[in-house]
Amino acid sequence: MLGLFGTLSLGTRSLQTQRAGVEVAGQNLANVNNPAYARQRVTIQTSISVAGAMGPQGTGADAVAIQQIRNVLLDQQIGNELSVGGYLDAQQSALQYAQANLGEMVDRTGAAGTNATNTGLADDLNNLFAAFQSVSTSPTSLTERQLLLSRAQDLATKFNQTSTRLSDLHDSMDTSLGNDVTDANKLISDIASLNDRVINAENSDGGVANDLRDLRQSKLEELSKLVKVDATMAANGALNISVNGNALVTDRTVNDTLQTYDAGGGKMMVQLATTGTPLALSGGHMQGVIDVRDGALTTLTNKLNTIAGALISEVNAAHSGGFALTGATGAAFFNGADAKTISVNSALLGDPSLVQISGVAGNKGDNQIALALAQISDKKLPALNGQSISQQYSATVAELGQSLASVNGRLSDQNAVAKMLSAQRSSISGVSIDEEMTDLMRFQKAFEASAKLIATVDEMLETLVNLKR
Repeated sequence: MLGLFGTLSLGTRSLQTQRAGVEVAGQNLANVNNPAYARQRVTIQTSISVAGAMGPQGTGADAVAIQQIRNVLLDQQIGNELSVGGYLDAQQSALQYAQANLGEMVDRTGAAGTNATNTGLADDLNNLFAAFQSVSTSPTSLTERQLLLSRAQDLATKFNQTSTRLSDLHDSMDTSLGNDVTDANKLISDIASLNDRVINAENSDGGVANDLRDLRQSKLEELSKLVKVDATMAANGALNISVNGNALVTDRTVNDTLQTYDAGGGKMMVQLATTGTPLALSGGHMQGVIDVRDGALTTLTNKLNTIAGALISEVNAAHSGGFALTGATGAAFFNGADAKTISVNSALLGDPSLVQISGVAGNKGDNQIALALAQISDKKLPALNGQSISQQYSATVAELGQSLASVNGRLSDQNAVAKMLSAQRSSISGVSIDEEMTDLMRFQKAFEASAKLIATVDEMLETLVNLKR
């Protein structure tokens, strides 16, 4: 049998076990608002039995481990969804900026509370062709010619500004990609460092470094937002990281890092820093930046240049065949070749009488060229796939809007999935104040009962000692 001293040892072990339960419950409560924390449970098992007159007899209980409550499969799913979310976030942000840069579909409210007109290219295109029409009604009016040149200058400036903004947006995408690479490399280094700490802690203590593993999982999820990674757990507790089959972290070692490089034409891409191997990324914010930069943003820029080029070509072709009030002919109305370089002929700006409106030499009141210029608005152009300039621009804006709407819809669905998975993980790994308070009271009562057991055995021992007096 245990005897009084054995029972005293049993009570002591019970005190230690219940104290461990109180400590773990306290740790959980302290981290109730820590999103990276997974709740813990003390693992209690029966102590080794001893032989007694009535058979094997229990010797109490021991706290043998602190278990972290995690679902590894759920963590992996969340990491994958974070990569998808990061990809869509990058696309949504860039497309929103691009739409804002066009200046279309923007409602402005004036001081009187009325909606003002848009400030995009569509209005300036309409204003230009309306000005050509106005000049056709008063071919010799210098005022109408001056208004025409002002409208043309506004349109050229808007093309220039929009082109510059889109170019700046393209550059900001490259900057964003570089920042993502820098952040990813820091996270890769942090994960390798945490691997080292986890291995050392678990080898020396023989337990599981739960808090370090929590921090490492948080770093992994931050990395997953930036780039789609594959993570595998090694037997020694290390988390090995690879991207597209290329090992970045193995045990305590950073095998390689990421860097940007110019793939030609100023197109920044991602490669391994040590080997220079280009990486075909499959998700994350980095790939989202690359895809929207080389996809929708490049397409938008090219179409804008095509529209500007077609406008320059058609207007100049009609205008150069006309005659000015001075009798001059052959002058171009626009200079440049695309949205970035388009400008109004400076000679015309300096002297509105040089605008070539007449189709007949010496007939200042003729308006053939003005009418031809106004009709360009509805002219179907081969360079624009059989569409007019206004139609092509409207289609371009609509295509951008559709791309943004598609990304918004996908991101909304993605957020719903991510929220569902997060809720599932929270139900498993999250800290419940009510549950922890219940455990805290349960371990407290057990601790008090164990203390009562020790006090009782102590009284019994005192009684036993006094029997000999």
